[in-house]
Amino acid sequence: MTEKLHRLAALLQARDDLDTRIAALTGRSARPGDIGEFIAAQVFDIELASTAIQAGYDGVFRSGPLAGRTVNVKTYGDAFTGIDISPHPCEFYLVFSGPPRPLGAVRHHQWQISAAYLFDTPRLLETLTSRGVKIGIATSIRRSDLDAARIFPGTNATPALHLTPEQTALLSLFGAQVTSRPAGDQPGSDINYQDS
Repeated sequence: MTEKLHRLAALLQARDDLDTRIAALTGRSARPGDIGEFIAAQVFDIELASTAIQAGYDGVFRSGPLAGRTVNVKTYGDAFTGIDISPHPCEFYLVFSGPPRPLGAVRHHQWQISAAYLFDTPRLLETLTSRGVKIGIATSIRRSDLDAARIFPGTNATPALHLTPEQTALLSLFGAQVTSRPAGDQPGSDINYQDS
């Protein structure tokens, strides 16, 4: 048991070191939401709010068909488990999601973007309200809602924003990654830093 605690301490220190490097790169924390906002700003030319606690929206599109429109960026391990819809107004929700989690599975969920969705907020709220869905922290979303809003990967179902090949390539950088490690690595070397 003592050996496990020593190994855990080494792993946590290694994770803290990486989180510090991520925060230095992004200018924000290494939390999944802040990382997602940084990626969204770079890929979609979004001017982020000066503070990460801006009510309602995280930034404004600077260019393209949505220039001047507000957006709230969300990052989830699996968006199908529900999304947080704030009572504060924003015009769009841009949601990054990892792959669906198997039902009943308790496991580490790698940090990755396997899909991106763009929701027109007024239209989404109208749809959900008509179904009697409770709006809040874990708002229930149907698979058909996600399919209709998907902008990555593949064809764009949402006409409001079509990804360029460059944007698609940039989002693909954060897709599924296969990691393999030789048996017997030193403590701290077998951490997967793609936490969600």
